Amino acid sequence: MSRVQLALNVSDLDEAISFYSRLFSAEPAKVREGYANFAIADPPLKLVLIENGSGGSLNHLGVEVETPEEVTAASARLAASGLYTRSEEQVECCYATQDKVWATDPDQLSWEVYTVLGDSPVFSTTAEACCGTDAATGCC
Repeated sequence: MSRVQLALNVSDLDEAISFYSRLFSAEPAKVREGYANFAIADPPLKLVLIENGSGGSLNHLGVEVETPEEVTAASARLAASGLYTRSEEQVECCYATQDKVWATDPDQLSWEVYTVLGDSPVFSTTAEACCGTDAATGCC
């Protein structure tokens, strides 16, 4: 099952967790310092909350898929359609090890197609390994 990912910047993680838990009648799947994510079944959504002081803004968007093969297929499809893509394999990002491919829309909004390969104690190792090199993009 694929689902859309929505990563939001929040100013207070505890307040955001409380709000989104009530909004979606769901508890977070993962909570770490400055970070939480929800795996919501209905609607199918991966909601990521990133506490960074600039609340109320979009961090980035994505599509979570189940396998590395789906990431590879998305990369091929995006490149064949003429989009510039950047692939990353086995990166530490958002307290997970991931394979992903990135594309950026005309307004510089970053989209990732990714799969989670395993859990990680690391939020991210470098800005480039997690959500691109553009500081405005933030991190997943």
